[in-house]
Amino acid sequence: MRSGETPRKNRLQRLLSPGGTLSQRVVRGGFWVFALRIVDRLFKLVRTIVLARLLAPKDFGLFGIALLAMSALETFSQTGFQQALIQTKRDIRPYLDTTWTVQAIRGAALALILFGIGPYVAAFFGEPAAATLLRVLGLSMLFQGFANIGVVYFQKELEFHKQFVYQLSGTLVDLVVAITAALLLRSAWALIFGLLAANFVRMVVSYLIHPYRPRLRLEGAKAKELYGFGRWVLGSSMLVFLLTQGDDALVGKLLGATALAFYQMAYRISNMPATEYSHLIATVTFPAYSKLQDNLLKSKEAYLKALQLTAFLSIPIAGMIFVLAPEFTKIFLGEKWLPMVPAMQVLALYGGLRAIGATTGVVFMALGKPDIMTKIQIGQLVLLAILIYPLTMRWGILGASIAVTAYALIFNLVAVYKVLNIVKSDYEKPTKLLMLPSIGTLVMVSAIYVSKTYVFGNVGLAYFVLFIIVGIFAYLSIVYLFDRFLSYGSRLLLQEQLTALSRYEEDE
Repeated sequence: MRSGETPRKNRLQRLLSPGGTLSQRVVRGGFWVFALRIVDRLFKLVRTIVLARLLAPKDFGLFGIALLAMSALETFSQTGFQQALIQTKRDIRPYLDTTWTVQAIRGAALALILFGIGPYVAAFFGEPAAATLLRVLGLSMLFQGFANIGVVYFQKELEFHKQFVYQLSGTLVDLVVAITAALLLRSAWALIFGLLAANFVRMVVSYLIHPYRPRLRLEGAKAKELYGFGRWVLGSSMLVFLLTQGDDALVGKLLGATALAFYQMAYRISNMPATEYSHLIATVTFPAYSKLQDNLLKSKEAYLKALQLTAFLSIPIAGMIFVLAPEFTKIFLGEKWLPMVPAMQVLALYGGLRAIGATTGVVFMALGKPDIMTKIQIGQLVLLAILIYPLTMRWGILGASIAVTAYALIFNLVAVYKVLNIVKSDYEKPTKLLMLPSIGTLVMVSAIYVSKTYVFGNVGLAYFVLFIIVGIFAYLSIVYLFDRFLSYGSRLLLQEQLTALSRYEEDE
């Protein structure tokens, strides 16, 4: 055996095992969630860029209409059973068959409903071509409904290396099938076939990767017990849908499929990086918070660390998307997508705010207070309903972007305030955690803007990479200098307090 082979094998074995203590499981789980998010989003970004080159914006708009209708039905029939299984501390095995049975019945019912309402949805948006797309897309719900419920253990027990395989299998198939179909068909069907293939493969893999074999069994008492928690998940899911996709429906209805494609593409690109890290952290911390729900001190420490990491990563990424949106669109998507740039820049700010807000939802859920999250989302929805129509009619997709950013600015900060109260934290440290990356991001944006406007003035790929390097260097430099300054200032203040205390004691 070569030297070094055993240590490498031991490291791999440690990564493939969930770990003993909760902290070990969170750290190792975090590695796999991070790996899944990075690889999954890279593949999806490649898929988006290639398909944006091969297909017309209207093709994305037709697919967006079909996906919007499917998401609406899926959301408004959400049971919340899986979240309840993850949150509870009890043995969940007696509940699995009931959960799977409800899941399968729901999937079959939604597939039939989508088949029936396809023409009506198409007529509502004035796009007859969307009817057939929607009917075929209903098969996706069937595949999801019959997936093995045993995969819920991957999140509950922090076995994210298995979640990595399960999720990535569908992403890879979607990439291959969608691009191949786009080359052959040059139509919205490429997007439909990619999604269907992904969900079918995940259904198959769910039975290959977990040994549990569900049976058709429905126990009313257990379903009612799960619904006691799940009803808040349902309410929250409905509000999240209206908040995140209600604007899509209005844009599609008022402005048409092509404008919807511009808006959804701007939303997808601007929100993808900024929210990935927060969702990554949320995926790992939800089961961790659930296990710490009786220890507020530990919960506070965990939340502040999650907030610090999220702010450090998501705020500068949002800033970089804002300042480089024109160059990114022209280089990677093509000039036919340039009308979406102003909306993309506004939505970059929304992505940063959404990332900060995403750190709060898992705390409300894990600590058994999902009603607070629901009430906050109601406030968001009311403000969005007031703003979205007049702003969209006046400024198109830019107006819709301003409306969603406005509600996020107000209510995501309210959510952070509520979490700090629940975990008994003061406000000074969280404020510093948000201010430092915000200041660094302003300097970074200024450095990139000056570089691309007055120094280089070129939009080629090499210069685009150079702008990113300049931005990262500026951001890290400012964060480092401010951190050193604040640390030095804190030490001076502490020294002055100790000196004053010693003088007081001498006088006494």
